[in-house]
Amino acid sequence: MATRAKQILVSAEPSELKVAILEEGRLCEIYVERKGHKPLAGNIYKGKVENVLPGMEAAFVDIGLEKNGFLYVEEVMVHEDPDKRPKKITQMLKSGQEIPVQIVKDPMGTKGARLTTQLSIPGHFIVYVPDGDGVGVSRRLPDEERQRLRQICRELKVKNAGLIVRTAAEGASKHELMNDLKFLEKMWQTVVKREKKAKAPSLLYSEMEVSLKVMRDIFNETHENVLVDNQKEYDKIRSFLRKTSPELVDRLELYQGSKPLMETYGVDEEMKKALNKRVDLPSGGYLVIEETEAMTIIDVNTGRYVGRTRLEDTILKTNMEACKEVVRQLRLRDIGGIIIIDFIDMARPRNRQQVLEALDKELDTDRTKTYIVELSPLGLVEMTRQNVTEGLRDILTKTCPTCGGEGVIVSEETMAIDIERRLRRLAATSPSDAFLVEVHPKVAAMLIGQGGAKLRELEEETRKYFSFEGLDTIPIDTFEVTAEGSREAIQRASLPVAEGDEVRLRIEEAHMYNPADAIAKIDGYVVSISGASKMVGEDKKIRIGSVTRTCAYGTVVDEEKPADKDEGQNEPSAIDVPKRPWRRK
Repeated sequence: MATRAKQILVSAEPSELKVAILEEGRLCEIYVERKGHKPLAGNIYKGKVENVLPGMEAAFVDIGLEKNGFLYVEEVMVHEDPDKRPKKITQMLKSGQEIPVQIVKDPMGTKGARLTTQLSIPGHFIVYVPDGDGVGVSRRLPDEERQRLRQICRELKVKNAGLIVRTAAEGASKHELMNDLKFLEKMWQTVVKREKKAKAPSLLYSEMEVSLKVMRDIFNETHENVLVDNQKEYDKIRSFLRKTSPELVDRLELYQGSKPLMETYGVDEEMKKALNKRVDLPSGGYLVIEETEAMTIIDVNTGRYVGRTRLEDTILKTNMEACKEVVRQLRLRDIGGIIIIDFIDMARPRNRQQVLEALDKELDTDRTKTYIVELSPLGLVEMTRQNVTEGLRDILTKTCPTCGGEGVIVSEETMAIDIERRLRRLAATSPSDAFLVEVHPKVAAMLIGQGGAKLRELEEETRKYFSFEGLDTIPIDTFEVTAEGSREAIQRASLPVAEGDEVRLRIEEAHMYNPADAIAKIDGYVVSISGASKMVGEDKKIRIGSVTRTCAYGTVVDEEKPADKDEGQNEPSAIDVPKRPWRRK
């Protein structure tokens, strides 16, 4: 495995716990755990079989979550002779049966958690597999070390369980492995006791929080240090390391800088960049990462990098840079499933092989399981990466309520044409003479047309009256007829102010055609204010003079010297936001 300068940062806040892995000063992995949204992979439950589906060779199991877990036939463990293992899931499980299961993949999207009955509890050096047999050793270790560790595990003489030796066990002594085993056996006995008393569905074993999990699974001698910005979290991690890895305790440090930890090391900025589709490469090339439900596509481009010699050399350098950045982005964004990488096409077979080897070497730094298919003549690499929990994008973002995740919405022109068509149909079927319609301001402008030409044409054709109110809060692809009735009623309802009203408004900008005047707006309705060009940005009380269908005209009220009023006449009161009875909240 490639050796790089590594560092771990832990930031604990009341609502969020973040753990960042830095390599050579750059963010490569980030783990975010929010209050109420803890990852579930690794948890063990006592579940109840809800449905057994012979046609899918699977079963749905109730484990107490919003959606039932999904259990494939291959994940059902049978204690009898493997040669006599039943082939059909209906021979293994029945509806209503209570069974212990473990989550191997978090619920994602519309899918429930992926389950297995092959339970396991991970430690620092080994993974304890109850009811398993044999000893497995990480393939990332050298052959001699694998043989040594395998022999030590055999000497431990574990009963009724199997062991998997982790990469972190490299160089570990028999005493260290024995202590790890004793801790895991004790934990398993606790799970067994809980299962006997618990009623399905119930939680039997919960994975530790992300900071301790990283200490257990990732932190080792290759890391320079661990920086923690919270005293309570620091004490918790220190106590854990004293029990599991006392030799690493001295590398734990309490961060006491004046700036926030994640800001100091650029983690927050890198997290924001990880939400972008485009990723720049050092030479001037760039990647475009498109994540879809079915797969992720990564496109490599030369961008502004033009090279110095031949085109093939320019392409090769860009592709080699892309290999390193692609793997970093896969780890940072925690992208799983099917991945297609579209490298720039190379003419020479040896260059294609060089890029594939570079990609394979970079993937050695990724702890998540991957499988690569050879680079095709078109420059495409097909690969898969194990998907266990939600990626960074799923944690930090949500689906756009306007486009529904499509990334595009209909244009203003398309929406205006559709609304006009519907209003013609409404005018033909409704007994009302007038209608008030809420739309986005850009759509309203298209419906009205230059100088109101389109609106006049619509009204002449339908012999109805339409008033369009433009609201910035309404999505472009949405509209609503908020009121209908007589022309007089709609005219009154469509105007936010009346003659004589006094309203407090923020003066937004100078008038385009009358430089001495200024403009204010009420829900998109324009108020032209005489002589107010020098008051832009200020809040002023405005007295409304005349009111038209498209705008109102007013003047600034001198608040120190109230305007004269006729004796016995009530003075108009200033209001901050005009209220209209037809407005739907």
